[in-house]
Amino acid sequence: MTKLLLSIHVLVAILAVGSITVAASMFPRRALRAIGGEGPGVAALLHRVCRGYALAGIAVPVFGIATGAQLGVLGDAWLIVSLVLTGIAAALLGLVILPGQRKLLALAEGGDAQREGAEVVAGRDAQREGAEVVARPAAARLTMLTGIFNLLWAVVVVLMIVRPGSTTGA
Repeated sequence: MTKLLLSIHVLVAILAVGSITVAASMFPRRALRAIGGEGPGVAALLHRVCRGYALAGIAVPVFGIATGAQLGVLGDAWLIVSLVLTGIAAALLGLVILPGQRKLLALAEGGDAQREGAEVVAGRDAQREGAEVVARPAAARLTMLTGIFNLLWAVVVVLMIVRPGSTTGA
């Protein structure tokens, strides 16, 4: 049973978290292109990937905890740190990254840029320029936060492999 739980845990982590890290990393640049006139299609798709796989990603800690329980390591420091980092990464994704993506998408889809602080005058080009003024710092911030999200997952992966006190000899 332990091997099955561990296999599901690792597969879901690779498929869900891997997909989120790639899509979230690509999103800011594609959102800026969309605001620049390319259209929101690719950025909207990347946002849907992040949102959809975030829901699937809930299975990662669920199967991780189940595996840890089977192995009797739920009290080990490396697992507790991994769970805390996973919680921080999940909160960052759900509370900051996904809402940031939605805001940039709203600008790309011609949302109310005035609400975001840009001055918009008559004409589509002026509106696009106003949206770009608002979008650039937001995209830069989103890029940084996505990098932090990715770094958190990299640390979790290293903890899962190294496992201080492991008997694997690695």
